[in-house]
Amino acid sequence: MILAPRFFATLALCTLAAQAQPPAVQPPEAAKRAYVARCAGCHGEDGNGGGHGPGILNLRRSRATTRQATYDIIRNGIPEAGMPAFPLPPDELNRITDYMMFLKSSPIASIAAQGATEGDTAAGQRFFQAKCAACHMVRGVGGILGPDLSNLAANRTPGQIRAKLANPAAPLQTRAPRGPRRPEPIARAVTIALRNGRTPGNGPTLRGLARNESNFDLQLLDTTGKLHLLDKSRIARITPVPTLMPKLEATPAEARDLLAYLTRLRAEPNTPRLTTAPLGPGISFPQIAHPAPGTWPTYNGRLDGNRFSPLAQINSTNVTRLAPAWMFPIPGAARALQVTPLVIDGIMYVTAANEAYALDARTGREIWHYSRPRTQGLAGDAASGINRGAAVLGDRVILTTDNAHLLSLHRLTGQLMWEVEMADHRQNYGATAAPLIVNDLVISGISGGDEGARGFLDAYRASTGEHVWRFWTVPSPGQPGSESWSGDSWQHGCGTTWLTGTYDSDLKLLYWPTGNPCPDYDGAVRPGDNLYTASVVALDPATGTLRWHFQFTPHDVHDWDATETPLLADAVWHGKPRKLLLQGNRNGFFYILDRATGEFLQATPFVGNITWASGIDAKGRPILLPGNEPDADGQRSCPAVEGATNWTST
Repeated sequence: MILAPRFFATLALCTLAAQAQPPAVQPPEAAKRAYVARCAGCHGEDGNGGGHGPGILNLRRSRATTRQATYDIIRNGIPEAGMPAFPLPPDELNRITDYMMFLKSSPIASIAAQGATEGDTAAGQRFFQAKCAACHMVRGVGGILGPDLSNLAANRTPGQIRAKLANPAAPLQTRAPRGPRRPEPIARAVTIALRNGRTPGNGPTLRGLARNESNFDLQLLDTTGKLHLLDKSRIARITPVPTLMPKLEATPAEARDLLAYLTRLRAEPNTPRLTTAPLGPGISFPQIAHPAPGTWPTYNGRLDGNRFSPLAQINSTNVTRLAPAWMFPIPGAARALQVTPLVIDGIMYVTAANEAYALDARTGREIWHYSRPRTQGLAGDAASGINRGAAVLGDRVILTTDNAHLLSLHRLTGQLMWEVEMADHRQNYGATAAPLIVNDLVISGISGGDEGARGFLDAYRASTGEHVWRFWTVPSPGQPGSESWSGDSWQHGCGTTWLTGTYDSDLKLLYWPTGNPCPDYDGAVRPGDNLYTASVVALDPATGTLRWHFQFTPHDVHDWDATETPLLADAVWHGKPRKLLLQGNRNGFFYILDRATGEFLQATPFVGNITWASGIDAKGRPILLPGNEPDADGQRSCPAVEGATNWTST
């Protein structure tokens, strides 16, 4: 009760003194003593950071932009950042402020402001690759046991980096992480002794990082880079280890050069980048092409689009006894989830707009989470927060973002491996589809098919993100199919590729359905069939070359995208075995095609009272009925705008 009035009186005197007299500049030695006594314990004697606080010289968004602002911050603190107030006498506050201004104006500070130290960065990079890259990743290259250092200089001061190299076991206070990922749970180094049956202590021993732990389970990334999802009942003993990181063994010159390299590592978030890293071990393409029972390694479960599971544990006799085993919320899902989760190697991968989760498929416990902010100013379904899923290959999980980027994450840690921009979202492009893996390529579609975006399908090297080919679903003048467009209507013809296609590994053909032409309902500005919209295209997956196409709804004026899964089936047709492609189209007809040649075989209505066509002729073209097109007075139509089907993942 006695201290409080004096406390506020001191603050008042500080304020009056600061306003009444401009502080005199103190000699550096006197100012340094005041700074060291009050501030160096947290911020370091050189201002580059200490054990409990960040560096004050190289903050990107420093609040202390002027001398008065610096004085006020020392006096008032930053409560939301954990910095207490220092209600000191004005002369002491002024001395501290003077020394901080001196530090900021010094040559040392200019180096710190750049987040770098002097040295041979090329030599430092070579040392890092030889001694550190087995555990640490930089821009998609390196190991996963240690933290990703791609953006190290934005989150650590030179002093903190130097201290960590000298004493890896020492605790490190860091700034808030910058970039698209939220802070991860702090992993602890441990040795785990597993039980051998019911006998404790006689089983194998694991050493690594315990990344996530509950009362019932533990997730361990071992020193070989393998992830173990362990029930606590299997664990006999957990022994903490101070650190898995060895102390730096280097000559003074090597240490200087390494520090120069590390203090220049800045990877701006959300900036497209490639990597030179080869595809790591993990999920092979044969595992995707021939999935084992209990796995779902691609969007449709199988590359042929069948979506059938051979598991027999759940059947007609016990299905009524099904009950929820676990539940995991996806807070960032703006709308109902449209994702098909992938399940392989005991891990479930779930996506929403601009985020991905890896979950323990048995328990629903989170293994990692990657996210970045939603993009503002988008148009179309991408703006609605839709994402339909991911693809996996090797050590990668690959997904699209709302602004038409393609991301490759490490499937065990969620670290960003590479990123490419498929299209400029300012031209109304977005992306919502789950990519498809074909051999070593990742195939990805695009959205924006109601906003005038010209559709295409892209292929990228799964290991590096290198662009391999592009197929335009609306051909440019002079290309085959361009005669089906009039004038410059092709430039905004749409035909986007927002649903995942299928693949025949025997024929080596990729099948991808395409969306509606634009404008959706006004065909007057685009006379012609408008190829290759409302179609299925068969492509050589290695080159993107068109092998054949079939258009379900020529000159579509109903917004009947052909974006329903093209199902591949081998069956007897008219007494002979044949490779078929089946699709229930939004226009109300169920189609059967020869998938080797694209030959039309049959179309049968699967809804009653179709009003736009009386049937499909022998060549596969609809026989149009009068009054089938929209007009100013309106026309009754069956199917309606939503189409006869809009088959979803479930």
